Amino acid sequence: MLLKSCCIYGTGVVSILMLILGISLVLSNVFPHFVQSLVTKEIILKNGTEAFEAWENPPAPIYMQFYFFNLTNPLEVLDGDRPAVVEIGPYTYREYRPMEQVNFQDNGTKVTAVNTKTYIFQPDMSRGPESDLIRTVNIPAMGTGQGLFTTRTVGELLWGYEDGLLKALKIFDPELDDVFGLFHKNNASNDGEYVFYTGQQNYKDFARVDTWNGESSLNWWTSDECNMINGTNGASFHPAITKDETLYMFSSDLCRLSLMMMMMMMMMSLHVYPRDSFGFWAFAFSVSVCSEKVRENSQSLYALYEGDVTVKQIPGYRFSPPSEVFANMTVNPANAGFCVPAGNCLGSGVLNVSVCKQGAPIIMSSPHFYQGDRKFVQDVFGMNPKKEHHETTIDIHPLTGIILQAAKRLQINVYIEKIPTFSPTGNVRTVVFPVVYLNESVVIDDASVLKLGKIVVEDNVMVNVPFILIGLGVVLGIIFMFLMCRQKVPEVNSLPVPEDQNGLLQRTKRSLLWRWNSLKPVGASCRDHAECGTKYCREQHYHSVDYGQYIRGGKYMTHIVQPSLNMDAWRAEHCSFFATGGRDEPRRKEEEFINGRLNYGGLAVLKARSRLHEKDFDWRTSSAK
Repeated sequence: MLLKSCCIYGTGVVSILMLILGISLVLSNVFPHFVQSLVTKEIILKNGTEAFEAWENPPAPIYMQFYFFNLTNPLEVLDGDRPAVVEIGPYTYREYRPMEQVNFQDNGTKVTAVNTKTYIFQPDMSRGPESDLIRTVNIPAMGTGQGLFTTRTVGELLWGYEDGLLKALKIFDPELDDVFGLFHKNNASNDGEYVFYTGQQNYKDFARVDTWNGESSLNWWTSDECNMINGTNGASFHPAITKDETLYMFSSDLCRLSLMMMMMMMMMSLHVYPRDSFGFWAFAFSVSVCSEKVRENSQSLYALYEGDVTVKQIPGYRFSPPSEVFANMTVNPANAGFCVPAGNCLGSGVLNVSVCKQGAPIIMSSPHFYQGDRKFVQDVFGMNPKKEHHETTIDIHPLTGIILQAAKRLQINVYIEKIPTFSPTGNVRTVVFPVVYLNESVVIDDASVLKLGKIVVEDNVMVNVPFILIGLGVVLGIIFMFLMCRQKVPEVNSLPVPEDQNGLLQRTKRSLLWRWNSLKPVGASCRDHAECGTKYCREQHYHSVDYGQYIRGGKYMTHIVQPSLNMDAWRAEHCSFFATGGRDEPRRKEEEFINGRLNYGGLAVLKARSRLHEKDFDWRTSSAK
């Protein structure tokens, strides 16, 4: 008995301790901080680490897709109608972007590298071959009188073709490249040297850009804040990312494109809008904007938490640029620094991009002018902006900072207006004309999913330890309360049950009122019978299912036992009568009751095998009041 009590009270003590420990761990957030500490120590740019190998040579395949806008009504446009375009694409290229010329410096706190990008055409993932023809704006040849529009192949528009005007101008400048292409010289090339932080001193500095081509800031915008370089290159992020965090990114891809466009446009008589306004759009998963909220003493392109996602069964956070990123200075005054010259802004959703130093009529936006002013969509027939297709997004595993899935979407446009002194422009209306939009995308590879899946499982186990302790504490607490209630039940010895004058159990004593399924006793009486004995009692029941009305006679034989103990098998002899032919025929039967169980103060169940009906019955009873 003493040992039993010790076990019961021991269960209660353990339950309380588990509850206290579990709640304390939840409130103190110990396990999440412990897991975060382990991960941040492992994810640094250092030779031999998985993080460095993935940064140096990304394992997941990256694809660059181009969607061109084919002009269908060139003559009508010259007469003043709005342009009508049809989207043609994608033309898909596999992108390889290893880090090369890698060198560590400053005791391993920084690393220098150049990011070489190579594009390989993927016919099986493309709408057609690179020889498909596209009619679009004739950018370099407009000054030769060849017309405002031209038809070229996809390959020529992207990677270059020899242009007559540029070839003629090369006589005056032998160093001039007479080949024009949107991405001419961008294939198998790099954009200069980067210096990155390794994250050795602070995990939040992991892969953050320190300088680009020896510069820690730009000089193309009209405010110091907008010229600052901050964030990663958009391909890597620090671990332990939170939902309220702002992700800053920097990339010079569009600057390289703009420089090529500028060299061509400088030699044309086409009106440049506006002069000396050709800026730079540092783009990587969002556009570059100044924000009135200064974080970490810098302003750069950024993305904010949008929602939770799951990629290949790995949970992650989705980040995307907010609408303020594309807003006009009248909506978001902080964006005034990107209007060059100062105060010269086209509207929300577009950015007048310079070629970093000089002017050219190149306008950047999201595909189909998504999140732009309605006028840009209405000015060109065929624009149909949709969030799911045209928004820039990046999905990140928050603990490790690994990119699960990303889509960088950007549209290149040309600003066109009528120029009286340039006849090829005809009566063209002023319009931001879409040329092509890019979708640079990546999805985590299966090998990385397996590695990351193990981390996710381990993280879930560690983080949920406090809740497991709380759950066990609650279960043990319930067991403790149950055992305590049982221990307080008074013991009752077996006693005969007194009967009243009719032979029924006295309800004033502790007795049992038996019920069989849906049978309900409605009356009882006693009489003598020679075969069944000198006296018996009967009860009338009703069965609602099979048997109809019948009469069951005899008195119950039972006894009270200690609560919760199994009764021994016992027999009860009684007489049963069936209403047959208008008279009662007594038949002597017996029933055998086995495995009876009486619960203290409540419900009891007796299993009975009755030869009378040859069926197993569940007998139920409750203590009489």
